[in-house]
Amino acid sequence: MRVLLIGANGYLGRYVADRLLADPAVQLTALGRGDDADVRFDLATGSPGALTRFLDAVHPGVVINCAGATRGGARELTRHNTVAVATICESLRRSGCGARLVQLGCAAEYGPSQPGSSTAEDAVPRPGGPYGVSKLAATELVLGSGLDAVVLRIFSPVGPGTPAGSPLGRLAEAMRRAMQSGDGELKLSGLGVQRDFVDVRDVARAVHAASLSAAQGVVNIGTGRAVRLRDAAAVLARVAGYGGALHELDVPHGGAQQGHPHPGRPGGLASIGAPRSEATAEQLSGAAPQPYPYPDGCGTWQQADVRTARDRLGWRPRINLEESLADIWMEAACRI
Repeated sequence: MRVLLIGANGYLGRYVADRLLADPAVQLTALGRGDDADVRFDLATGSPGALTRFLDAVHPGVVINCAGATRGGARELTRHNTVAVATICESLRRSGCGARLVQLGCAAEYGPSQPGSSTAEDAVPRPGGPYGVSKLAATELVLGSGLDAVVLRIFSPVGPGTPAGSPLGRLAEAMRRAMQSGDGELKLSGLGVQRDFVDVRDVARAVHAASLSAAQGVVNIGTGRAVRLRDAAAVLARVAGYGGALHELDVPHGGAQQGHPHPGRPGGLASIGAPRSEATAEQLSGAAPQPYPYPDGCGTWQQADVRTARDRLGWRPRINLEESLADIWMEAACRI
C-alpha cells in the first residue's frame, strides 16, 4: 500500500510516520514544506493542479493529512488549516488515483462541553476560537467532498515530543526550572480545567487503523476519561521526584480560570494556559485580573465518547497518562 503522508515533521506526523514505516506493507512518501520531505510542497500556496499531477504520478492508495497550524491569527490559521485542506480535496477529486483520505481534525471543533458529559461525533460543533473554527471548516470540506474519507477528531495529545508551548509542556518546564533552582514551592495557574489526554503514539495507531479501514465520517480519538490538570501536575511531580509543594493560584469563576501571572516572575510562578507576551492593562493598573481561559477555547471540560473508534476502527488507547507524563518529563529533565 502506497501512502502519501502530509505533515510528517509535525508533532503528530512524526509518530504517524514511525508507525507507518514499521508496517512492511506500506510504501511511504512524505510531502511537506521542509527540506527533509520527500517532496516539497506548500499546501497553503500551492495549486490543486500541481498537487493533482503529483498524485497521478505517485498514485497513492491513501493520503494522510497531519499538517496544519495551531497558533497564529485567524488569517494564518485559515490558510494552513482550511485552504490547505481545500487544495487536498480538490486535487484528489481531479486525480485518477482514487486514494482514501485520512484527515486529522481536533476536539477544539466541538468547543465547550457540559461538565460530566462525553462528546460523541453527532454533537453540534460550537468552536470557541479561530483555531477550532478553521479546523471545523476543514472537516466540513472533507465531509462534503464526496471522497472516500474519514476525519479523526483528536482530543488532547500528550507524550514524548509534546510542544513546550502546550499546557503540559509548560507545566514540565515550570517544574524543571523549580527543581533546577531549588524552589520548594511551585506556584501554578490554570489547573482547574479537565481534558481527555491521549498519548501521541496511540493517535498514530488510530491513524494507521483508519487508513486500513472503510470507516467514513468523523471518529473521535481519545481515552474516554477527562483528567483535571491539577491531577496531571501531581502525577508529573511524582514521576519527576519533585518534593516541593504545588500551590494553585486560580480561583474558578464563571467556568474560567482567574489570575494569569507572568511566567517570568520569580518564586516558581508559572501559568499552564497560553502565554502572554506582555502584562495586561488590568495587571498594570492593579485591577482584579479577568478570567483567562484554557487556550483551546473548550471551556473547563472535554471528554470523548470513543465507542465509534472501538467499533469501526477496532482501536482502543493503550498508553496511560502516567507513562505519557513520564516521557514528557524525561525530555524536560535532559535540559536540567
